[in-house]
Amino acid sequence: MSKFYARRRLSILGALTALIASVAVLNGPTASAALPTPVSAATARTYLASLTVATESRTGYDRDLFPTWITISGTCNTREYILKRDGTNVVTDSACASTSGSWYSPYDGATWTAASDLDIDHLVPLAEAWDSGASAWTTARRQSFANDVTRPQLIAVTDNVNQSKSDQDPAEWMPSVTSYRCTYVRAWVQVKYYYGLSVDSAEKSALTSYLANC
Repeated sequence: MSKFYARRRLSILGALTALIASVAVLNGPTASAALPTPVSAATARTYLASLTVATESRTGYDRDLFPTWITISGTCNTREYILKRDGTNVVTDSACASTSGSWYSPYDGATWTAASDLDIDHLVPLAEAWDSGASAWTTARRQSFANDVTRPQLIAVTDNVNQSKSDQDPAEWMPSVTSYRCTYVRAWVQVKYYYGLSVDSAEKSALTSYLANC
């Protein structure tokens, strides 16, 4: 084989290798949900140590006591805002409904191309918030909590995974993607700390254990 053809063959092989690599990138998770970055593990441990430990009470809870979804920007309500934030190449119509796009759910590692396959999870569930202090809040504060796009409290995830989580805390439920658990507990503690919510003893024990491995 001449040096010319040898160089040409190497050049073609190099191009093919680059092409294969680019295809692998495109076929991987299209995006990770854009949850606002939680506080560091060290800060979360400090926050957790300061949270009140108390027995939870579900007495009087009604989801309607936490108004959702409110208008966040233009014609976009909270759900639509989070879908746009957390997706890739999201296209919306004049009413801000997502008509196309791609969403990666960090809880279970699934990727979806239909907005109807996504729920917007309240990372700290509304019922959990009620149990740990929100029962004493005004409706306005509960509305702010339920539609908080500033703290790491709202995230687009696979709908049946969100439904499986329901109102459980980290002592009872965690994302199946283990690499996301540190982010999840850091966010959980940050939200509880910001809103002055308590933790029960099992919840604090679980959070302490997960944060120790962050």
